[in-house]
Amino acid sequence: MPKLSKSELVAAKLRNYIINKRLKPGDRLPTEGELAEQFGVSRVSVREATKALGFLGIVDAAPRRGLSVGKVSMKRLSRYLSFHFALADYPLDELIDTRIVVETGGLRQVAERMAKDPSIYEELNAVNDKLRRATKKSEWLQGEVQFHCLLVASSGVRALAAFNDLVQVFFQKFRADFSRSRWKNGIPGHQEIIDTLREGEYQTATTLLTTHINVHRDRDKILKRKSKKSDAASASALNGRSPA
Repeated sequence: MPKLSKSELVAAKLRNYIINKRLKPGDRLPTEGELAEQFGVSRVSVREATKALGFLGIVDAAPRRGLSVGKVSMKRLSRYLSFHFALADYPLDELIDTRIVVETGGLRQVAERMAKDPSIYEELNAVNDKLRRATKKSEWLQGEVQFHCLLVASSGVRALAAFNDLVQVFFQKFRADFSRSRWKNGIPGHQEIIDTLREGEYQTATTLLTTHINVHRDRDKILKRKSKKSDAASASALNGRSPA
């Protein structure tokens, strides 16, 4: 694990201070000087830490008013999380596991909200109908992202929706793996998931969605097996070749 800088250590201490004191957005924080004395660091380190936390919305610094607890923007956090996922070379299995946790995590809430508001089902159904009419891969990818993001957002759980950009990153990174037959086969899966949610059977929908996402894992295993066979065949041909 990389060593944390002094300002990162101060930022961690300040986050813990906010949590332990059970402070809320708008609550005043100690001054830079008081925090420096309390944490045993320089005011420069405190200032760097508060600037970093201010960028994320955790700390609000205003002239003459001093430091206070900010209101974290989940949209802002999600943008930088997606940027991290796009740059980091995470294995496919880890990205799939993350998608399963995020996308299935709010299905109970989707089913409950759908029972009270039929328009949630209608909106998801409309997106899936649009996917049926897609003729280009780019159209399908856009619709696929829209469907899965809308499914998460329909839970009403904002903390989950903050990870929705991960879905877009996933499809961008692995778009070469999506064939026409793949997307046509996925549409009935979407329909079964939302029909099951409309019936209130969110546990069954969880199993269906997990299987739906795991198709990418199964496809990856098939491609790896084919690659190994191809490599083995090439090596065998080379070994059996007569010297020139």
